[in-house]
Amino acid sequence: MSNQVTYDSAELDIKLKRSGPKVVEAAIIILAIGLSLFQLYTAGIDPLGLFFQRGVHLAVVLMLTFLLFPPFKKSPRNSFMWLVDLLLFLAAAYSGFYLVYNLDAIFDRAGFWTQQDVWVGVMTTLVLLEASRRAVGLGLTIIGVVAILYAFAGSRGELPWLGEGLPGILNHRGYTLDRVAAQMYLGQEGIYGIPLGVAATFVFIFVLFGAFLEVTGAGKFFIDLAFAATGRQRGGPAKAAVIASASMGSISGSSIANVVTTGAFTIPLMKRLGYKPAQAGGIEAAASTGGQIMPPLMGAGAFLIAEYTRVPYLDIIKVSVFPALLYFSTVYLFVHIIAIKQGMKGLPSNELPQVKDVMRQGWYFLLPLILLVFLLASGYSPMRVGFYAVISIIVIAGLNGLWRAWQRGKQENRLVESIKLALLDGLHRFFLGLELGARNAVAVSIACGIAGIVVAVVGLTGLGLKFSSMMIAFSGGSLILAVLLVALASLILGLGLPVTASYIVLIVLVGPALTVEFGMPLLVAHLLVFWYSQDSNVTPPVALAAFAAAAIAGSKTMETSMQAWRFAKGLYLIPLFFVFNPALIIGGPLELILWNGFLISLALMAFAGVVEGFLFTWMQTWMRIALTCGVIAIYNPDFKLQLVGSLVTLVLVLVNFLQQRKESQLVAEQSL
Repeated sequence: MSNQVTYDSAELDIKLKRSGPKVVEAAIIILAIGLSLFQLYTAGIDPLGLFFQRGVHLAVVLMLTFLLFPPFKKSPRNSFMWLVDLLLFLAAAYSGFYLVYNLDAIFDRAGFWTQQDVWVGVMTTLVLLEASRRAVGLGLTIIGVVAILYAFAGSRGELPWLGEGLPGILNHRGYTLDRVAAQMYLGQEGIYGIPLGVAATFVFIFVLFGAFLEVTGAGKFFIDLAFAATGRQRGGPAKAAVIASASMGSISGSSIANVVTTGAFTIPLMKRLGYKPAQAGGIEAAASTGGQIMPPLMGAGAFLIAEYTRVPYLDIIKVSVFPALLYFSTVYLFVHIIAIKQGMKGLPSNELPQVKDVMRQGWYFLLPLILLVFLLASGYSPMRVGFYAVISIIVIAGLNGLWRAWQRGKQENRLVESIKLALLDGLHRFFLGLELGARNAVAVSIACGIAGIVVAVVGLTGLGLKFSSMMIAFSGGSLILAVLLVALASLILGLGLPVTASYIVLIVLVGPALTVEFGMPLLVAHLLVFWYSQDSNVTPPVALAAFAAAAIAGSKTMETSMQAWRFAKGLYLIPLFFVFNPALIIGGPLELILWNGFLISLALMAFAGVVEGFLFTWMQTWMRIALTCGVIAIYNPDFKLQLVGSLVTLVLVLVNFLQQRKESQLVAEQSL
């Protein structure tokens, strides 16, 4: 079968959907390019004040939202709908203009807001909620509305039909419209708070960097490199999907974008090689989800964690690399086991790119990544590093295009024309990258704005401490039950929230309980919540990345979701290990760190064998049960139990290996 499978290294064609009137498309292009240039200016030339920078950013993002997303998916393009969009567009523009133009006066009268301040705050909040409904989804919008209604509920609030407010622990005094609107629009923890601040600075500049890597052909380079490295192995396309998703996801920061980018190449090849459609889609979804936990971007998570914990961004990256590699190694192992079980072969060498050829044609794409790592290690701020990374990819790709045009022009005796065409192509890609970066950042900025509403209400009403009290009561003081409640809450929130918003909401609610009541280290608590917030991508019934993969694979969505959930088990097991063995995150003696690294690696390998019933060869039921007990013992923080569990696991792995060797010898003897 493998001899019939070919790898088609097609160009990644970047096309932006343009279906509206020309004036609207022109406005989108101008606003998107303007926003990206503004972000580059504030990142590398003149950092502006927080509210000034965030106010301009959100206003332009809201304006783009009402140009890009119609009121409903099948809204008719009639005059009434365009009038609604125009009014919302103007309201979005005014929200930013009012804040920026009156910023000094607003600061001077802090706490004594005018009625105009309040009503502009109300307008901005409503416009943001509508933008969220269009760009992100109804689930996040409902949560924002419920949060606002909760702020009003109480004896002094704006909802008299609730009487004295909500019952029990959820009750609070209630707040007036003036207080809530001012908190949302002008407060330090409102719409323009930390979540939007992170989205408007660090996240945007790295999203822009990813967009430029995409339009310059880096996506094709990374995919080709992955196939060149793994294509000859058993289940080669599936292993290439894991590696390509790790490399692409580390810069894209979006699991769904990762699926549609790499999955367009890997899923059809996996199907032709022998993987079932649902398996192929599940592998791609699980691997692509790992892109959101892979440095440097981590789907905006690294920057948010750094802001909330006050731990330097570089330290977040350092402690996140090993867990991310563990996750991808686990998915890779699942892929390898399935390939052996189903007797798959690799792709023929003559139908795959060669590593040296791929590197010769695209080695320069590695330079911006090397520069990025070097500048981070040198202590530069993440925003400045992102700025230099964007400039470097523009310069390097431009010089490479001119060099190729020079060579081609000399060979064809039309040097001037060749260089002219290269300059035009480079200019086109430059503006395309600016536009694509702004488009890609719209949803995350809107989500962070809504998350700011939730954070504001939590701070205003004290809901975080109340939620923590409920969590402690439900868990009965048991840490493992508390972790399970976090996993359940993350899954429920993930049904309606994107990953970034889910993390922000959840850490605000359960963070105090995990760190104060259960004594969990701050960084471990944040990483636990952040990892568990990813499960909405791969966990039924709503697995967004799996749904995208199912569309490419032509498989059933629920079946693909189950496969993705199966391959992504590391998403749950790896952070759970850190909860009971935090040395790998917070540091400690070298021997303890090495011991914990060995334990988690061994436990994940054994767990993959238990799930598949196969490691080196088929496992009997008793061996799977014994391995399960060994894994449970490894997770226990007690050293003696860890030692016993690791010895049991090692012995069973060795027995399985010897069984495979014996079976191979019998096959060889029979063939003679």
